[in-house]
Amino acid sequence: MRLVFEPGRSIVAASGVLMSEVQYIKKGPSRNFAVLDAGMTDLIRPALYDAWMPIVPVEEKIRERLVYDVVGPVCESSDRFDTDRELLIGQGDLVAIGMAGAYAMSMSSRYNSRPRAAEILVNADQAHVIRRREQFEDLWALESLE
Repeated sequence: MRLVFEPGRSIVAASGVLMSEVQYIKKGPSRNFAVLDAGMTDLIRPALYDAWMPIVPVEEKIRERLVYDVVGPVCESSDRFDTDRELLIGQGDLVAIGMAGAYAMSMSSRYNSRPRAAEILVNADQAHVIRRREQFEDLWALESLE
């Protein structure tokens, strides 16, 4: 008997993170929102499957611990990474969304005219751009009138 194992996402998911910047903190009477520069176009798994993804600040700072709905900039009600997430973050902070290795670039899209993010491979103390950040020109590069 021959057995074949495909580790798939159990290994690949944990190998990647989606880095994002907190663009805006909106505090309200009943809900607080942390708006990221990444959205469902960069990591659609939470929107599609209501999947829980780890979200952690890249650098720990002294902040007030608040509960946030962590959302993206795409004008869709499903453009969210989580609701009621307790975080120590502020505007301008970087956050890492974990378990994104099997889902971010492979499931990313240009929906809402959003260029796709860059992919960076980190090996020990070296970082390599393995896919450059798309520019707006890339969105219409293959279009023509003919």
